[in-house]
Amino acid sequence: MTSLGVVFRPQSPPEQLRAVVEAADAAAAAGAVDELWFWEDCFLEGGLTQAALALAWSSRLRVGIGLLPVPLRNPAVVAMEAATLARAFPGRLVLTLGHGVQDWMAQVGARPASPMALLREHTTAVRDLLAGERVDADGDHVRLDGVALDWPPAAPPTLLLGARGPRTLRLAGELADGVVLDAQACAEPDAVREARATVQAGRDDAGRPGATHVTCYVQVGAAEVSAERVGERVRTFADAGGDTVVLQSDGDAPDPRPLLDALTALAADGHDPRRSAVAGGADG
Repeated sequence: MTSLGVVFRPQSPPEQLRAVVEAADAAAAAGAVDELWFWEDCFLEGGLTQAALALAWSSRLRVGIGLLPVPLRNPAVVAMEAATLARAFPGRLVLTLGHGVQDWMAQVGARPASPMALLREHTTAVRDLLAGERVDADGDHVRLDGVALDWPPAAPPTLLLGARGPRTLRLAGELADGVVLDAQACAEPDAVREARATVQAGRDDAGRPGATHVTCYVQVGAAEVSAERVGERVRTFADAGGDTVVLQSDGDAPDPRPLLDALTALAADGHDPRRSAVAGGADG
């Protein structure tokens, strides 16, 4: 069954975060939602800080960071921070890495010569550190000399890559547990199907067993925030291959609480949009 989440967008002020977390946790208790997601845009709010607060202020939610721009952080620091959260809140963290917006990376003096090479090296290091390995790396962008976490998590958090283009989609399949597709990449269901096939091909070519995980950010306009419309959007992208559908309010309505209200109303009426039409519809 598809997991369901909402986004607290970084355009919303940080002082609203606790109320949104509490509303999302209440919606989770009602069976209406599973996850709360964040992303980093320069120069708004820190994704790891938001995730730490959300995990501490909730008891049921999984919390996704989608995504952290890798040029901004040493991979050892990312692994340390993620391991701390994964140990304190087992099974509730989803971590996503990505290129970031290159103009912003240049603005802070961190634009890499090769974004793809950096993402490969950074992801490999974070993945291996979170698995409890001792890491030596002497790449073009990542250099680690016998680094190991003293407090690795018993079970590493789900690790995803944010991707649009085919090379990054394939890299997500090769190195990570799956992919996060932003609202632009999830504009049409067919785009999700194509992206899923590309990620899975990367996983298969790397000789990694099992299926990839696809998280879709699905934009919902202010005029569309009704139980019926929200349920339809979730089912559409679940059918297209979204293992997790994350609803994102548009620019005119960044507060996710109306989305939470619509999802809670669906749950109260016995309708579960997480069960896709392929599996028998909203009530199937």
